[in-house]
Amino acid sequence: MTTPVILVTGAGRGLGRGIAVQLAAQGCSVAINFVGNRACADETAALCRKASKARWQRFVPLQADVGSKADRARLVSETLSEFGRIDALVNNAGIAPRVRADLTLATEESFEELVRVNLQGPYFLTQAVVRHWLKRRPRPGLPGGHKVVFITSISADTASVNRGDYCISKAGLSMAAQLWAVRLAKEGIQVVEVRPGLMATDMTAVSKETYDRLIAEGLVPQGRWGTPEDVGLAVRSVIAGDLPFSAGSVITVDGGLHIRRL
Repeated sequence: MTTPVILVTGAGRGLGRGIAVQLAAQGCSVAINFVGNRACADETAALCRKASKARWQRFVPLQADVGSKADRARLVSETLSEFGRIDALVNNAGIAPRVRADLTLATEESFEELVRVNLQGPYFLTQAVVRHWLKRRPRPGLPGGHKVVFITSISADTASVNRGDYCISKAGLSMAAQLWAVRLAKEGIQVVEVRPGLMATDMTAVSKETYDRLIAEGLVPQGRWGTPEDVGLAVRSVIAGDLPFSAGSVITVDGGLHIRRL
């Protein structure tokens, strides 16, 4: 029996943790990528073990900064060394700007950092994993074959003038998902984008009061914040093969926030 191995970036906390736990509950092993906080990654691993279905599932924290070329190569190598295989990649890791700034004041340093981590990192991590698949042609342990999931954001097509760097990085990532979907469909590798809306995570904690008010006023039709579990359930469906004819699809997880309304 082959236990699928899923590499989830930025899985130490937030959306990545929600994704990892749902994949554990599905019966997968998870390579838990984190950049700096080992304690959080260990906590994710413990939650995965609690949610897991079989004793042979494994949950291993692996440190790497996806914005670093050397770290990306090491992450793929260490995942293969630990598990012997990679069946799917979930590109979740991402950062917000250190300082929210109007477009007239935002810095090139912030722009470069966000593009490097949020866009360049997952784009080329995908390349590294795909090269392994195409060279080795390993037998996939998932229904429908290998899969890549890009976690983007409502900011991919919704403008926030005090987070221009973030919006551009996520818009670029959305196009990356489409590009990889077209390139890999003929190889039997499915690529899907999951696009969260307002998520209750550490990243949004600084704006909680503002968004609490906006949600109460009707900004989100379903009337609540999204959760890491919501995103995890969407990713779980993709990994399980429940959407076999949806290459390149954008799966919104935003409570209806994306709907244009009068």
